Amino acid sequence: MTTYIGLLRGINVGGANMVAMSDLREMIAGLGFTGVKTLLQSGNVVFRGAAKAPARVEQQLEAALEKRLGRKIDFHVRTGAEWLALVKANPFPAEAKKDPGHLIVSCFKTPLDPSKVKALQAAITGRETLRADGRHLYMVFPDGMGNSKAAALVDKTLQARGTARNWNTVSRLAALAGE
Repeated sequence: MTTYIGLLRGINVGGANMVAMSDLREMIAGLGFTGVKTLLQSGNVVFRGAAKAPARVEQQLEAALEKRLGRKIDFHVRTGAEWLALVKANPFPAEAKKDPGHLIVSCFKTPLDPSKVKALQAAITGRETLRADGRHLYMVFPDGMGNSKAAALVDKTLQARGTARNWNTVSRLAALAGE
């Protein structure tokens, strides 16, 4: 059995794309996955199933969500081993300990283009800092994301749609995956 971590993009924000976590757990279990657990209301789920490429699991979950809810919502899936590697690769360990709510990890479906990451770094005029590692972007928002102009630049500059979680959530998902 493989452990998977799934992240839905842009649900339950400001009353849009509402997905009940109980419905999400039921849907994933109905696809034959086991040990389905959700975390918070923002579309974080840990589950187990037969070994498959995470991209195939993403497609399976996205199709089931579209059939069930009638709209397309991106799923970003990592195996438990990939999630552990994401945690270990964190280039900002001091920030993770000192201020985990302001350290954000964004997951993307494909590796980020290094030239676009460089362009994003160049476009940041505030105190935000970032590093990319394959399909993951780590960003520190010392003054919070709410007032950050850099947050609005990510998808546009990278020309990719990711989904972000703060380090508190990343750590809690790692703990759930390890149970």
